[in-house]
Amino acid sequence: MHICFLTNEYPKVGFSHGGIGSFVKTLAVALVKQGIRVSVVGMNYTANDENETSDGVTIYRLQKSKIKGLAWFYNSKAINEKIISIHKLDPIDIVETSELGLAFIKKTKNIKYIIRLHGGHHFFAEGENRGINKWKGFQEKRSFKKADAFIAVSKYVKNHTENYLSYNNKPLAYISYPINTEFFKPLKDQEVARKIVFAGTVCEKKGIRQLIQAFPLVKKQFPLATLEIYGRDWFYPDGSSYLGMLREKELPQLGEMVQDVHFHGAIAYDDIPSKYAQAEVCVFPSHMETQGLVAPEAMAMEKAVVFTKLGPGPETITDYETGLLCDPHNPKDIADKISWFFINQEKKEAVGKKASAFVIKKYGLNSIVNQNRIFFEIMLKKT
Repeated sequence: MHICFLTNEYPKVGFSHGGIGSFVKTLAVALVKQGIRVSVVGMNYTANDENETSDGVTIYRLQKSKIKGLAWFYNSKAINEKIISIHKLDPIDIVETSELGLAFIKKTKNIKYIIRLHGGHHFFAEGENRGINKWKGFQEKRSFKKADAFIAVSKYVKNHTENYLSYNNKPLAYISYPINTEFFKPLKDQEVARKIVFAGTVCEKKGIRQLIQAFPLVKKQFPLATLEIYGRDWFYPDGSSYLGMLREKELPQLGEMVQDVHFHGAIAYDDIPSKYAQAEVCVFPSHMETQGLVAPEAMAMEKAVVFTKLGPGPETITDYETGLLCDPHNPKDIADKISWFFINQEKKEAVGKKASAFVIKKYGLNSIVNQNRIFFEIMLKKT
């Protein structure tokens, strides 16, 4: 079997990437270990073509077009040509991409095309109460019509996507993101008391503004608390920085407490476990998620996790058993949940152990990889 993933986010040393990139790398490397050939095709972070093989995965990074207004056409053309050239040398069985990814892909006979629901334009437009961009909406509908099958990473993303888009009676599987529990494993000796850790893109929908507003409420009760923020900045359509907005409008409200809020920027994937390990509490108060990787990653390490009660939060955490769920729009509730872990040390340890056991059972890498492989095999048998 030969699987080709289409993504621009596959991790590259020296460049930040998102959750989709982390997911594809985790799954791709695991599939290779099962004897499955894996290719990745996407646009490069730099202005040139690059090919490399890493952990058995062959990665084709293509030069982005700089032609204003037509970049989408030339980028799609380059991806189509690369798929065809790979297919001629080593026939591809499955092409997988995210929601908009098939919009301008030319389908080839004998290749099955799968969309994995990571959270597309319609999904996030609903969650963020904003209008549908006509161009992106058109692409997503066009992409869905071309798909031969779909994989939803949570029941939540499946149900809310179908409020706007049809799966066209095509096969649909529910398969969670995998968590590599050998990579994300308990490192208890590294924990630092009263350290709060957030990981994710620094943007509004990740709840970072409300977490910063919650920090003084925690700090008043626990003066040694610090807030460590790991993740890349997000930029508004006009090019202005979200982090810049926080520094201008939110951080001054903290007064002297601001010295205990640290922005570390994007970090390498391999460094993430050590940052979770240092946390006494990991907090991810997202306004909107499809499933989210950060919460189950930290849970796998037996960490005390505060996650959003919205969206797929209740699919990931049973409140007060495997973690705590918060109202991500309410700074006081976020602060109360962090403080609960600081106060209830014995319960915190018990919650962490239950969380790890739950993640191994639901998100364990071997189980999830097998579910994906079986679904791919079923699709290949369909005419």
